[in-house]
Formats: sequence, C-alpha cells, structure tokens
Amino acid sequence: MKIKTIVVLTIAAVSVLLMACAGAKSTANATGGEVIGSKGASFTEPTPFGMVAVHKGSLKIGMEKTDTLWGAGIPTRDISVDGFWMDEHEVSNSKYRQFVNWVRDSIIRERLADPAYGGDETYKIEEDKEGNPITPHLNWNKAIPRKPNEDEQRAIESVYVYHPIDGTKMLDASQMNYRYEIYDYATAAQRKYRFNPAERDLNTDHAVRADEQILISKDTAWIDDDGKIISQTITRPLSGPWDFLNTYIVNIFPDTTCWVNDFQNADNERYMKLYFSNPVYDDYPVVGVSWEQANAFCVWRTNYLLKGLGDAAKNIQRYRLPTEVEWEYAARGKEGNPFPWESSEVKSDKGCYYANFKPDRGNYTKDGSLITSRCGIFSANSNGLYDMAGNVAEWTSTVYTEAGVESMSDMNPELKYNAAKEDPYRLKKKSVRGGSWKDPESLIRSAWRSYEYQNQPRSYIGFRCVRSMVVDNSKSATRSAQKGGSSSSAKKPKGSSSGTASVRKTRR
Repeated sequence: MKIKTIVVLTIAAVSVLLMACAGAKSTANATGGEVIGSKGASFTEPTPFGMVAVHKGSLKIGMEKTDTLWGAGIPTRDISVDGFWMDEHEVSNSKYRQFVNWVRDSIIRERLADPAYGGDETYKIEEDKEGNPITPHLNWNKAIPRKPNEDEQRAIESVYVYHPIDGTKMLDASQMNYRYEIYDYATAAQRKYRFNPAERDLNTDHAVRADEQILISKDTAWIDDDGKIISQTITRPLSGPWDFLNTYIVNIFPDTTCWVNDFQNADNERYMKLYFSNPVYDDYPVVGVSWEQANAFCVWRTNYLLKGLGDAAKNIQRYRLPTEVEWEYAARGKEGNPFPWESSEVKSDKGCYYANFKPDRGNYTKDGSLITSRCGIFSANSNGLYDMAGNVAEWTSTVYTEAGVESMSDMNPELKYNAAKEDPYRLKKKSVRGGSWKDPESLIRSAWRSYEYQNQPRSYIGFRCVRSMVVDNSKSATRSAQKGGSSSSAKKPKGSSSGTASVRKTRR
C-alpha cells in the first residue's frame, strides 16, 4: 500500500513538472501563477543581398554656415533615426533591366494564356489543387517556349516593335506597364478614420456624432480601351478598409532620350542608344528613371523577395526609397563628415579624386569619367556605402520644401505628400540628394539639397533602396555636427580650407 502511494505521488509530481515546463512555452492552459509572458518564435533578420546596415543614431542635419555669395541657408536640426538597410551601390542598369524583363515576361504569359493569342490555360492558375477557385495569377513555373508554334510566336512578338526606318527590333516601351497596389497602413491607423464613431475622439466631454461623414482620398488607375493609363485620385465617404488600398499603373521603361533632352546642342546619341541596353553598361547606375518609376521598382523588388520567403515574409519590411534625412545620415558616415569621406578635400594628396563629379569648368574627365562611372569604383564611406557623392544624384521619398527638416519630427523625420494628378506641379517636387557626374564640388556635399519633379526622368538622377530593420540592437551613435561646412572630427589635410557651399540650383 505504501509503495502504491509513493508511485501515485511520483506520477502527480511529474505531471506538475511537465505542466510547469509546458507553461514556459505556452500559457494557454495555465490556471494561475506568476505572469511569465507569452513569447513568440525567435527571429533573426538576415542581411539583405547587396545591402549594408546603417545603425540607429543621431546627427545634426544640414550646414550651419551658409554660402556668403548666394546667402540662402540649408535648414539644420538635431535628429535621431532608427536603423535601416541600404543598398551599398546605386541600382544598376542590369538590376533595373531585370525588372523590365519581368514585366515583359508577365505580359507574354498573359497573352500565351489568352484565347486571342496562344490560348494555353496552363500559363494562368485559377484553381487550387482541390479545384477550388482562387485569385487568378500567372504560372511562372511554366517556361516561355523556345520553339513556339504560330500562335505562341504571335503572343511573344506582340511585345516588340520594329523601327520604321532601320528595321531594328525593339521592346515596345509603351506596353511595359507595372500595376501594383499599396495599402496605406499609416493613414488607416489614424483615429479620425476609425469606423466606430466613439473611437475617433477620446475626449469624453465631446458628444459622439454617429452621423458624421468622414471623407477619404485614394488613388486608383486603370487602362482604357485605347491602352492609355488613366490615373485618378477620388474622394468619397469612408466605407471600409478597402478605402486605404491605392492602385497604381506605371510605365517603367526608362526614358533613354533623357541624354538628348537634358543636353541641347550636345552629341549624346550614343548614350541614348546604348546606355541602358548594351551589356557594357550593365554595372553603371540606371538613369532616366522618374521618382514614380523608382517607387514601382521598390514595390516589385519587395514582392519578388516575399514570394520566396514563405512564412518568414511577415517579418520583413518593404523596400522603399530612403527619406531625405536617412540619406544624409547614411552619406555622412559614422563621423558625420561633410563629404562621404574623411577629408574636407575632394582628392587625395596624390591627386586622386574621391568621387565622380565635375572637378573643373568643362573638364568632366579630370576625375577619370566623362559621364557616369561603374558603380563602386571609388572607395566606400565608413558605413560601407559607395558613390554617396557624385556619379548620379539620388531620389528620396521626401517632399521638397524650403523648410526641410525644420518642418519634420526630430525622430525618424519624414515629410510625405502623395500628390494627385490634378495638383499644381509645384506640389510634385521630391528631394534629390548627392549631386551627380555633372555637378561641381559644392553640390556633392552630403548636406546639399536639391529637387526634381516626381514624373521627370534625368540622365543624372538614379536611386538606391533602403529597408527598415525589424529591430536594431546596436548601441546608438551620436555623429559629429557639421561646423561651417566641415565636421569637427574630420581629418583635414594641412593648409586645406573648409570651403563654402553654393546654394545656386543645379543647372537644368
């Protein structure tokens, strides 16, 4: 009997221990005790391909000393930013061409499935394995035929055109349209857009107005019967979560004619014909891409990544353009220098230039390049980023205003305005940073601010992507403030001067 009692007590004790162990992982069945927390599965964010970490920290943005000749100042402010990943190089022709080719192949697959062309239903998936209807999507596992029949050939050839004079076969740029949707989580989270009227105002002294009409604005786009993209911003009463889903259709083929249009009375025909298409320029930064096209690339790059991640995709932040402040914070390196390099000069003691820009009046080749240079041929800054000065200027996500950082928060500063098509053109200015191959020394400083209109492609503007870190566990860094156009921690060659920054706008 004694032995039986001991066995029963032993089993009971083991059961209690097992319940305690189970409770450490899941508290769903717990009946009481100390609160120990309910933890999720561990997650370690891998370094994104081709990106480097820019860790959280603070910096005095802008330049305190203004140009004595032109007299206009660049706004300054102490700011703090969270960690993010940033492309170590500008987006190259080859990477952007992958985007164009993806759009091309998606159109071909649509037409191979279309009864009016190929009529092969296997290029489009409309049912799951059990035969239940699902949202139709393209079957990327089925290759485009290498030896197409007559109908398949017609579908493939439909995305090409022939030059009317010399007969050259070319991709039909007008068809390279990318449709995407973006859910505006930040706007949807604002209290004024809550569906429950009682949640819109937490001040209990105010009466709840159940009949109050809340208006929202959303972007939508479609292609009409003539093949023309119609973009529209509509305003309507709040009706549901779909009100915050914006639809865009963007023609994503770069404007190769920018080489001719940006420079009148210059023989740049070779760049117009070869710069984007010839493999010689594969590793050069893509140009002729508008702010709208750069955003479309970020969305496509995100979707392309997420399709290969499975369940881990929910933890990954989206690729996007850097904010204006993120860009300057990253460009000035860990020391907060005026240029991406340590020295306040633009070349070494041996006469080697630190960047691709316009060193002298009309002498573009003094730094070794006439136009753009291959990405990454100059040294990286202390963050591991290449070409943050010169080569091509870079789009940011920020609306350009004269007030700059003064009109933003001092934590993760950003100023956005999603301009509607019918808005005045002046509201479509976006901040451009870094200076380019055609700009003089004063315009390639990290704090220099310029702008371009969001639909305007240029032969001297490109971009790079960033991605917010899920969490930045590094110690925060305070970077040196820029004093009179130079950092107090920058190593200046003997006899060098800090220089002044011209505030004259880049010649268009």
